[in-house]
Order: sequence, then C-alpha cells, then structure tokens
Amino acid sequence: MNRFKPSKYKNCIPKIPKKEGWIGDIGGTSTNTNGNNIKCGHSRIVYNTDIAGVLGIISLQVDKDKKTPSRLHCHSDVVTDFSFSPFDDNLLVTGSADQTIKLWNLTETGNATDPKGTLAVAGGQVKALQFHPSADALLVSAAGKSAQIWDLSTEMSLAALDNHNDLVQSICWSQDGVLIGTTSKEKRLRIFDVRKSTRASQDAQGHDNNKDSRVLWTNSNNHLITSGFNQVRERELLLWDLRNFSRPATSFSLDASSGLLIPLYDVDTGLLILAAQGESTMYSMEVNTESPSLTQLSQCVTEQQTRGLALVPKLCLDVMSCELLRLLQLTDRFIIPISYSVPRKAVQELPLDLFPDTAGRTAALSAQSWWSGVNKQVEKVSLDPSQRPVTSCPVKKEKETSHTEQKVASPEHSDGSAISSPSSSVTSPTSGIVSSTSQRSLQSILGPSSRFRHTQGIVLHRDSHITNLRVVSQSTPGESDGFCVNHQRVAVPLAGPGGQIAVLELSQPGRLPDSLPTIENTVPVTDLTWDPFNPQRLVTGGEDGRIKVWIIPQGGLKETVTDPHSVLVGHNERIYTVRFQPCASDILVSSSYDMTVRVWNLRSGKNVLTLQGHEDQIFSLAWSPDGKCLATCCKDQRIRIYDPRASNHPKQEGAGPEGARGARILWVCDGKYLLVSGFDSRSERQLTLHSTDNLSQGPITTISLDVSPSTLIPHYDPDTGILLLTGKGDTRSFIYEVTAESPYFLECNSFMTSDPHKGFQCLRKADCAVPEVEVLRALRLCNSSIEPVAFRVPRVKKEFFQDDVFPPTRVTWEPALSAEEWLSGKDKQQRSINLCPSGMTPVSQAPKEAPNKKFVPSSVYLQEKTDEQKKEELLNAMVAKLGNRDDPLPQDAFEGVDEDEWD
Repeated sequence: MNRFKPSKYKNCIPKIPKKEGWIGDIGGTSTNTNGNNIKCGHSRIVYNTDIAGVLGIISLQVDKDKKTPSRLHCHSDVVTDFSFSPFDDNLLVTGSADQTIKLWNLTETGNATDPKGTLAVAGGQVKALQFHPSADALLVSAAGKSAQIWDLSTEMSLAALDNHNDLVQSICWSQDGVLIGTTSKEKRLRIFDVRKSTRASQDAQGHDNNKDSRVLWTNSNNHLITSGFNQVRERELLLWDLRNFSRPATSFSLDASSGLLIPLYDVDTGLLILAAQGESTMYSMEVNTESPSLTQLSQCVTEQQTRGLALVPKLCLDVMSCELLRLLQLTDRFIIPISYSVPRKAVQELPLDLFPDTAGRTAALSAQSWWSGVNKQVEKVSLDPSQRPVTSCPVKKEKETSHTEQKVASPEHSDGSAISSPSSSVTSPTSGIVSSTSQRSLQSILGPSSRFRHTQGIVLHRDSHITNLRVVSQSTPGESDGFCVNHQRVAVPLAGPGGQIAVLELSQPGRLPDSLPTIENTVPVTDLTWDPFNPQRLVTGGEDGRIKVWIIPQGGLKETVTDPHSVLVGHNERIYTVRFQPCASDILVSSSYDMTVRVWNLRSGKNVLTLQGHEDQIFSLAWSPDGKCLATCCKDQRIRIYDPRASNHPKQEGAGPEGARGARILWVCDGKYLLVSGFDSRSERQLTLHSTDNLSQGPITTISLDVSPSTLIPHYDPDTGILLLTGKGDTRSFIYEVTAESPYFLECNSFMTSDPHKGFQCLRKADCAVPEVEVLRALRLCNSSIEPVAFRVPRVKKEFFQDDVFPPTRVTWEPALSAEEWLSGKDKQQRSINLCPSGMTPVSQAPKEAPNKKFVPSSVYLQEKTDEQKKEELLNAMVAKLGNRDDPLPQDAFEGVDEDEWD
C-alpha cells in the first residue's frame, strides 16, 4: 500500500528566477556530445563551449559581478565528458574524442595551464567518466567497447571490463562503491564486481532501442534506473532489481520525442530530474525502491532550450528555505539556476524529514585500499548550518518580490507537508504540468472589487449551435486567432491540402452537411480577418507571403471558390497577421516573416506604407482606437508604437515580455495603455500594462496567471473595460475589468468549460441581448461545433435598461472616413448610438421606492438618558399601558339577580 501514500515531496515545485538571476555572458555552448555538457562542484561550474576542446569555468558565487568565465583549452578534439572529484574541488578530469583523459589542478581563479596528468585510452573516444563515491583518486571511464578503472594517484589502470560487444553508452558506480553498472549499444545492461572478475556478474536485456541510454544507481544498492527508448521509439525509464534481474521491476513511458534524456538523481531524497537536449521541458519524478514505483511529480516548461544539465552539491543548498535541489540549466547563452523547494512555514530548525545527513567531503579510503578489498562509506554530515563548519560554498538565497503579488505563508498538514496557498504553484494530477495560481482572490478581498465580478458565462441553447463541423485545422500559427467572425458569418480554416476555409452563416445554425463548399486558398492559411465595414469581404494571409481578398456571395457560399477578388503582393515571406483599420475603410495592415509591417490600400490594391525596425519575429500588432497609431510586439522582447503616416520607424519603444513563446498586444482605456499578454522567464502566462505616453519606463503593473503552452488571446470591450482572456486548447477563460487607476486589473468570475476550445471570438456590442444584461457575446470554436456564449451581469430590475453598464457605443460597423482621407492625414471616429431598446426605461430614471421607516434601536435611544430618566419613562410607560386604575372594571357594571330568584 506504500504506493498509495502521499509523497512528502508532492508540493515540491520548480522555481525559475527572473532573468536578473541568470548567469549570462558565458559564450556559446556545444551540443555535439551526448553528455551532460555542464558539471558543478562546490565552488565552480564547468561547461562545454562552442569551441572544440575548450571548457568554460565560472564561479558558483552568488555575486553576479564576479561571474567572469575563464577558458580551459584542454583537448585537441571535442570534450565528451568531465567530472569534479567529490573530495577535491580543484581536481577536474576531462575526457575527449581524442581518446585521452586529462587531470587538471585548477587554481583559485579557475585557471590551469598544463594538465596534471594524461591517461591514454584505446578503442575509441571517451564516452563517460565518474569518480568513486568513497575512495580517493579512483575513476572509472568508458571508451569504445571497454571500461577501465584508474588509480589517479599512480595514473595506472587497475582493471578493464572488456566483454562488451558494442559501444559502451553509460557507466555508473553503486552508492556503496562495490558494483559498476553499464549500458551498451547492443541493448544490454551489465553489472560488474570488478575486484572479483572483469566479466559481468549479471546481464539483462535493456531498452529495446539501441539509441543512447543512461544508467544510474539508486540509494538502494539493489536497484538501478536506466533511461532510453523502447521499441516504438518512446522515451522510457526502467527500474531494475538485482535480486530479480531478468526483467525490470517497473517502467515509465514519457513521450515519443527524439531528444536524449539527461537523468539526474538525488541520493538523499530519491528524486529524479529528467530533461532532454534541445527541449525546454523538465520532469520531476520520485523513485520508490520499496514498492517499487516511478511517480511523476511535476513537469516544468522553461523559456530556453536545454543544452546541458547539472545538480548543485547538497552542501551548497539553502536548506533553511527548504531547497531540496538546485539545477543548473545550460542554454545557448545562459546558465539558469532552477530551485526545487517544498513550501513550509517559517523554518526555525532544519526539517530532518526533508534533509537527512548527506555524504561528507572526506574520502573514506584510498584507491589502493579499495582495490585490495576494503569497503567503507564516507562519513555523513548534517545539513544543519548550525552543526557544520562554514565552507567556501556559497548558499544561494533568492528573494523575488513582485508589486502585484504578496507572499502568503502556507499552512501545513498534520504530516508537515504544506497546503497549497493561493500564491503557490501546484501540480495538476492529470496532466502533471506545473501550474501557478496568482493572488487574484487575495487582491479582490484586500483591494477594490469590480462591478462585473459576478459576470456569468452561459453557453446558449443547442438550437443556436453549428454542429458537424469536420476536420478543423490544428496547424494555424500561434500568431493567428484560429478563426474569425462578424455579425453574419464565421470563417474557419480546415485541415488538409489546399488551405481550405469553411464559411458558415450564423443565421443558419444546426447540423452541417458532410460536404461543404469552401474557399480554396491553394496554400496553408496563416491568418484571416473579416472587413468590419463589409461583412462579405474576407482577407487571408498565406505561407507564400501573399494576401488574398475574397468576396462572399450574399447568402453564403453555394459552391467552392478558387479565384480571389484580388491578391496583394509585397511580402517575400509567410504572413503573420492581417488586421483592418478600425475607422477608415479599405486600409489593411499585415506583418510577415520578412520582419516588415505593410499598410495596404485595398481600393487600389497597393502597398502604401512599409514599417521597419523589427529585429525578430513579429508576434502581434494592433491599431489604436482612433486609428492613428499602430502597436507591435516582437520576439526581440520589445514593444513599439508607430505613427505610420509620419515615419516608417517607431516613435516609441519599450521592454516587452521576457518569454519568447508568443505574445499579444492590445490598446485599452481609450488608448491610454497598451496591454501585453505573454510569458515571463519562468513560462508563466502574464499580463503587463504599459503607458502609451512613455514606453521606455517599462510596465506599470504586471500580474501572473498560470503555466500553459498557449498564448492568452485578449478580447477587450471598450464600453465596460471587460477583458476576456483565453488560449487555444484551454478550458478556462479569465475575465478582468481593466481600469485606468491602480490596481488596474480587477478580477471577475472565470468561465469554465468541460472540453478545450480551439478559439474564442467576440461579436459586436449590438449583437448582445441587452434586456438580459448581456455585456458580451462570443463564439467558441470546438472540435466539431461552434457554440455561442453569452456573458451576463446578474441584475434584479431587469425590466429597466441598465444604462450604467451600457453606455453609448461606437458604430464600429460603419467607416468614419475613406482610405484616401486617412492617408492624407485626416482623423475621425465613428458616431455612437444608444443601446436602450425601444420601450425600456433607463434604470437611472426608474422611480424611487418609498424608503422603509427605520426605528432607532432601543439601545441607542436609552444610551442618551440618565438612570433616573430611564426609570421615570419606564414607569410612565407601564402606567399608560394599564390605564387609569380609578375607572370601574367591566364586571362591576353587570347586574345580578334578585334575592327571590335564588329560591
């Protein structure tokens, strides 16, 4: 039943620091090896550079100013593996494709001129190196089809393990230093007791695929872990028991990616970290050798792709902050420290259940003693800072604060594990993806609340749905909303060749026929949009860099359309985004992979303006509400504002989202602010607000939402300030009210669905059911249907027009000026109309109800009297209640019978 017990590490979450906490200026890194490419000692970090045979060395000190890397020119060919001695942080061994192993004695500055020793290996390039866990100067190496044991004090080989029939892929010592495990390309897992025999004592069939595999010994001397690929090329983990070595004790399959896994195992906790070169996902698992079982705890998506991975030594952790592990992720330009911590209350004493004693730094025996048959373990030391001497190892303690988030102490269960608080990250038990919830609930309690906080999203009746929609395209780029709508029809890209687009009439809901007439775009559609002033004109951008204009017949498509009305040619790469100008007719803007933004006049079919200044992929663009300016968000982490009629270069620039996975930009609060939806350096989805008066000052506020791979697409209602946010593949839509004053974002009810959607699009304000206090209406694209969703504000007096939430709205479906007028420099906005339905009275003019008579509580009344006054008033009240006692009683007026009547 142990496998059903909750893990004490279930709340262990990864914490990626902001970019200021990264180690930069490390130069390029190499990815041409299957090793870890980075190792960490107690005072230094060593990593592979982009120059063959050269390692970078940098201090582990926290002080960022002292992180000046030095270079070690150690081999004439690629450095395939390297390792620090567990007992001498200045001793570094390196192995290379030049078939040599070199010993380096590093100075305090991390430099070394000449190797301390050189060992020649035969049979091929060095594949792996590992120091013995308890014996000093004892090393095992793998090269070609053989493995060797080295005594570095004499620079002599003690033994060679030669009975491998193919290349050795991985090698590892057991924790007690008695046995050695190896994996080879012939798909075999072998166990050696080298002091008894150079032949394998145990041999088993390993992973079914001969791609690179790794072997690690657990904290039990009877169990090993191997990582590799199965027969269908899925990445898998196998847990082996030496007492039953014919088959693995348990297995765990991850996915079908081709990246080679880098496994890192912590002996003290039994936690296993997995990452792959060229990928940005990290897995955290718990290895239980008693059950046995492999349990996934979390999955973390980082901003940068992994080139290498290393664990920081246990003695260098901030244990008083419950830091269990710290990883060093090597990327192209950075080394990123990632901490795994268990949230606990303020720790006064070291929690021994999380931090047992760990192996010390003093060797238990010499290489010769071990070779003679002596077995002895390294003496363990306490991780309690108060019980061990201060070492030169720096302790990293990051304190990240945010002006939008407040840290809340997590209460604890009876077993000592922390309960998730609103500010803590939690792991989804179904997906295993780490998600982070923000302080939105706390903010709504402590700060102002939105008048729309009770807004309810309701999926309308099935009679209004469009169903039987087949083969919706799954490959529209992240820069596209996925589909587009107007008040008459919806356009949906379909899967398959030819770039087909289905055009569906909203006035004809119900089940679609199995075969639909479509638009044949000939190339995959990258983005599409309707003309806001002409519901029959659809514009599409394609992979070929061409923009096509289509005219939909009145009443909808009756047959497949292959010839566009016109084609705009100017971009020489794929199109990212197409958007119409909100005030002027026939003005279209587009962005492309060629890093230009072009403004088109559809009446003439010409490119009239070309904007420059972007240095990378353009994620998003948006017109200002008055149509004067254009804002863009770029992968180069910059946001820009253009006045396209004045200059083709930006008039303002500012810092954008740190994440490079996607972003959206939008004008809010009548153009006073720019809202940017993107990712931070920890892959959390976040919102930032920027003042359009001064972009260079950075965001005026930032809030983090959760962790998800899809970019949040914002939809903004300028009349109410309501902001709807949801991403492709999400089941949750966030709703905020955006205000022009602090705290800027006021949280409202979220809209949840049981199944993920492919996209969300909002209709005009005139399409809302105003008598039902419907402030927003949207269409939700699902796998095979389109569902209308109404967002309503609950009100009591629905018989009145709620003019407080329905101010006059702009007629966005009519142009205010022509393309020629706008290009000549004129500016004008559309007229506004009142949404009050005929016959309804505005609630502001509703008759006032007569107020109820309110009586002053007796406690308040009596407080104003003295004790004598209270007695007198009570007596008078009693007398008045009883009346005048001199008056005759009613029975006194009755007459009796005569005396003779008694006879």
